Amino acid sequence: MRITIFEVGPRDGLQNEAAPISTADKIAFVDRLSTAGLAAIEVSAFVSPKWVPQMADAAEVFAGITRRAGTRYTALVPNARGLERALAAGVSEVAIFAAASETFSRRNTNQSVDDAFAVYGDVTRDAAAAGLRVRGYLSTAFGCPFEHDVPVDRVVDLTQRLLDLGVYEVAVSDTIGIAHPGQVLPVVGAVAERVPLQQIALHFHDTRGTALANVLTALDLGIATYDASAGGLGGCPYAPGATGNLATEDLVYMLDGLGVRTGVDLEALVNASRFIEPHVGHALPSRYYRARVSQA
Repeated sequence: MRITIFEVGPRDGLQNEAAPISTADKIAFVDRLSTAGLAAIEVSAFVSPKWVPQMADAAEVFAGITRRAGTRYTALVPNARGLERALAAGVSEVAIFAAASETFSRRNTNQSVDDAFAVYGDVTRDAAAAGLRVRGYLSTAFGCPFEHDVPVDRVVDLTQRLLDLGVYEVAVSDTIGIAHPGQVLPVVGAVAERVPLQQIALHFHDTRGTALANVLTALDLGIATYDASAGGLGGCPYAPGATGNLATEDLVYMLDGLGVRTGVDLEALVNASRFIEPHVGHALPSRYYRARVSQA
């Protein structure tokens, strides 16, 4: 089995950092991640700089990175204007983000779930016309910081709706790091009954220390694509209490130990995290990374 790791550190990882990261440092971070052989790197987001100031230089970052053959460089877009900016920056793949929770959708995008889907219908249509692939995120699929439990049927229906818009894959996302293996089985199992396995990805946060256990459970279900963030960077500005994403180093170390192929160079990942750590101004939480730093 070969696993695809979708690196989200430069976008989902950095967007919630309080310390301003320079454009040059973001470019250098992405370039170091590229040397690790990752299949996909989410570089930035074409969102309002008023709401997510860390992503204000998305176009400049895309202009400065060195693109490696075999790696896809993607960006998050919230609407048609974001897509226009992404196209102008030469982005070849974009992502849209819907929510399984009505309250979270209104807090995150200031619109209802149905209104968001109307917007994304236009985005996916225009992206397809421009030759861009579109990925979908479904946030709060395992729980919401405002509504708490999210019905599994709703997760299944919204995943299918995203695919009906034309996205090639849906990252079913644990936005607040509440998921545990006992949830992964019923939620992902139900989605897999309606959606082909190859169109399901999983996005876990490690808030409660269960992200790797969740991956192990999902591997048994046949899921082969996982989002992760170098060093465990991350959080969500609209999800109170959400801490870092599943650390890419921890995921690769576990998969290497299981003999599962990823094509990712663990040493190169550590070097990328070592580079960005002083710029965010705090220790990165990846357990593998922390062990390597202490040994050094």
